[in-house]
Amino acid sequence: MPSSQTAEPQFQASSDPLPAAEEAQVTINSKSLREQVYEYLRGELQSGRLVPGSAINLALISKQLGVSKTPMRDALLQLDAEGFVTISPRRGVFVNPVTLDDVRHSYEIVGALEAAVIFSVFDQIENTHIEKMKLNNINLKTALEGDDFLSYYLLNIAFHHVFLELSDNRMLQRIIMPIRQRLYDFPRRRYIKEWELKNCGDHDDLIDAIERGDRNAAVRLWRDVHWSFSVYENYIRQFYF
Repeated sequence: MPSSQTAEPQFQASSDPLPAAEEAQVTINSKSLREQVYEYLRGELQSGRLVPGSAINLALISKQLGVSKTPMRDALLQLDAEGFVTISPRRGVFVNPVTLDDVRHSYEIVGALEAAVIFSVFDQIENTHIEKMKLNNINLKTALEGDDFLSYYLLNIAFHHVFLELSDNRMLQRIIMPIRQRLYDFPRRRYIKEWELKNCGDHDDLIDAIERGDRNAAVRLWRDVHWSFSVYENYIRQFYF
């Protein structure tokens, strides 16, 4: 991350087109800065230093990071598109709170999309994938027993990715991940162990349906139980509100 003492790269304006190599380098550098600013802002949201409903002091952050308005703007546009902030013309940029309707709608979207992936890739799931899912779920339960919620979070993502990565629908995967981050990662909350153990039970049931070759049971479980707002509403209200 560039510090306020780090000299920001300056690009000389010119009417002449840049050589191809130089133009590519400018693009790479700009992307790198945008990604760094994005990751920094994600960290601030995750830690709770930027709280829901608060305005983001763009001038202060730009000065702290030693970056210009361009990478800051690009990072904020990405966060706005993903639902983490709202850019309000003439008023500023504000951190979005998570409402009960946000959670309900997110569950509906992710449940439908992940279930669609399970349906489409079901015949591609091999024993190696099943064993990976089983091992992940064992490690998830171990992490819960040790109150290691960071490991639990990462292992849970890995469990879902076993079947998600079998899909060639990259657009669908790009839709799912920001929604899941919005649910669980901004800001990071203390997990409810009882709820997460039930989620591990859903994982076991999914593995069982896959081993039995029951595609429809696997889809129904994932859409109508694992990602059901009504099934887990009590835990959801505890977790968020």
